[in-house]
Parts: sequence; structure tokens; C-alpha cells
Amino acid sequence: MPLSCCTKVQDNPLRLPLTPPDFLDGLNKEADDDIINLATHVIATERDALTNLHNLYHSDPAAQRSFKQALHVIGKTSKQGGRVIVTGMGKSGKIGQKFVATLNSFGIRSAFLHPTEAMHGDLGMIGLDDTLVFLTYSGRTPEVLSLLSHLPATLPLVAVTSHEDFCSCPLFTSRSSELCTLLPAPIPRAEVEAFGVPTPTSSTTTALALTDALALVLARQLHPNPSAIFHHYHPGGAIGASAAPAEPQLMESIATRVNDVPIIEDRQRQSGPIILNALLTAARSASGWVRPSSDTIIAPRQIQRIGRMANLNQPLSSLKDMVVVERLDWISIPGANSIQEAQQWILHMRQTSRGRTFLKSGTILGIVDSQQCVSGVVEIEEIIDEDQLQQQL
Repeated sequence: MPLSCCTKVQDNPLRLPLTPPDFLDGLNKEADDDIINLATHVIATERDALTNLHNLYHSDPAAQRSFKQALHVIGKTSKQGGRVIVTGMGKSGKIGQKFVATLNSFGIRSAFLHPTEAMHGDLGMIGLDDTLVFLTYSGRTPEVLSLLSHLPATLPLVAVTSHEDFCSCPLFTSRSSELCTLLPAPIPRAEVEAFGVPTPTSSTTTALALTDALALVLARQLHPNPSAIFHHYHPGGAIGASAAPAEPQLMESIATRVNDVPIIEDRQRQSGPIILNALLTAARSASGWVRPSSDTIIAPRQIQRIGRMANLNQPLSSLKDMVVVERLDWISIPGANSIQEAQQWILHMRQTSRGRTFLKSGTILGIVDSQQCVSGVVEIEEIIDEDQLQQQL
């Protein structure tokens, strides 16, 4: 009977599960192999499309001339203050948006124009100094073609499409050939033939690769240092963090704390500890530094020197050549100074004969903390190359 306002409509008896069933349930080895085979088939097909694109631009003079012409047109637009307006529908439009993002990252002013929105007011974003880039594999996308009659006649056009012949591309039939540049991006095998469904895969992969190439070559032509420009406009994320200047490493961060340096235990001899005991103490030292007394110290490099001596029973006091350095002879450097600042100061001081006298191989740098106490030590060789320390200037 007919429904009335009082007729009660029965609830839909269909009840769907809250979560879809696991399609892998009961999957056998043959089905598993089919999945991997299909996945690798897609990858191989797109690989072949990229190989075909590479061969085209590597060996075809016409394609090479078109690429150079596109570089010239877009580069001229950018230098004159115009923008690169990129348009495309569907998946091609997504590739176009990525192209715009890459160009903007290099300071090449660009914007994406959605073909449908263009017909509802966004045509106003196009300026007379701009260049329009079409991305359409077929070259006959209705929404894209509908824009042509509304564009300024003097506007340069660049088309990334499957067409390899300028005359066969519907985008250019009503435009001056002098203002049109064709960038062919064909694929060797139709997607519906390769996959049984015409979903954009190989065609968008080739468009992505070609526009990436265009953006990167443009950046190199327009900027002496494209890397600096890119990082200037890309301060965020992991890319920005990788380019951010590193925090300067401070002298206190590489210093060995004096209080952590072990004192040689055998001090009962009137002549003081012997070399052997210094070596044994150094072996137990985490840093390799040792202290014959509370006011003297031996650096790891000096420990290595005395370890090669024949008589290990001779007293340390018999050694010369700055092996044992008294606290009064440590050269004070603020721990808050960066390593670079310390290097610059040392090299500047070594320009004088007096500086070369106390800033030489074997010098101990005493690191001064915030309490104005010398709480750490650094060998001068840790921050100045030994060859530089040997130079007499």
C-alpha cells in the first residue's frame, strides 16, 4: 500500500560489521605470490616508463629543444616578476601541486589553479606577466580545454602531456606556436593494458619526474647557490633541522675534569713517583690523564711518550720537555668559549714570538668554569693541528 505520513518504515535489516574482514584470512601461498607479482609488476612498469622518458630526453633533439625552451620561458617569467601558474585535473593536478611546491621552495613564485575553480572566479589569479603550465596526459581534458578561450592571447603556455607532436596536441590548436611549448611525457604501455584498469600510475610518475627535472634545473639557472635558497625557504621539518646551524661546541664540553684525574699513588720515594707507577695509574684512568701531585698533571700524549722509554724506574722529576706541567703553567681559557673562538685566539697569539713560546706542543689549556676556577684541562693538540703548532712563522 502507499506510504502515508503515519506509515512506519522498517529499519534496514542489513547489518555491516564495524570493521571489515581481514582479507588475508586463509591466504594461501599461491595467492600470496600473486600479490607480490602484481606489486612488482606495477613497479617494473613504472620503471620502464621512466627509462623511456630518460631515453627520450637524452637522445631526442626535439625533446631537448622543448625542455630548453620551457626553461627559457619560465626563467624569463620569474626574472620579470611573473608567476608560474600550474593547472591540471585529478591525479595530474596533484602532480601539478607538487611542482608548485617545489618551485616555491626555490623562490620561483608559483601557484596552482584548479580548472573548475578557475571558471568560478579564480581566473583572476592569472597576470599578464605569468606563464601557464598544463599537466594533462591526454591533452584533451575537458575542464582544462575549457580554460583556453578565457586566457590572455599573449600568455605563454607549457604543456606536459603524452603528445610528442606539437600539431597533434589539442591544447595548442588555437594558440600561437611561438607562445606554446610542448614537453612530451609519453608512456610505452597504456595503463589499462598494463593493469586492466586506466588508473593514472605510469603517466603521473613520468609527469612527476619531468617536472622535478624542470624545477631543479630552473633553480640552478636562476640561483648561484640553489641549496642556500632552498633551505632559506624551508626552515621547518627534518630538512630545516638538518640545515640549521649547529650549536657551537664549547671548550668545557671537551675538557677533562681535574678532580676526575687520578693521583699517582706511589709518592713515598724522596725523588717522587717513578715512570712505571705513572703508567700504571694512567692505565686505570678513564681519560688517560694522571696527576703526580695535586698541582701537577701529565697529559695522555706525554704518557704515550714516556711509555716508550727504556728505564721505567727513573723518577718523573728527571724528565724534561714539559712532561709534567705545573698548574701555574696551564693556559687559562673560559669554558664558555666555543672551540672555534679558542682556536682563533690561539692562532692569533701565535702570530707573536711570545705567543709561540707558551702556546706550543705540549701546552695544557686550563678550562675556567663559571666560578672562575680552573676545573678542567685540554691538550692544545685537541683543537690545534700539530703541524700548525710546529710552524715558527
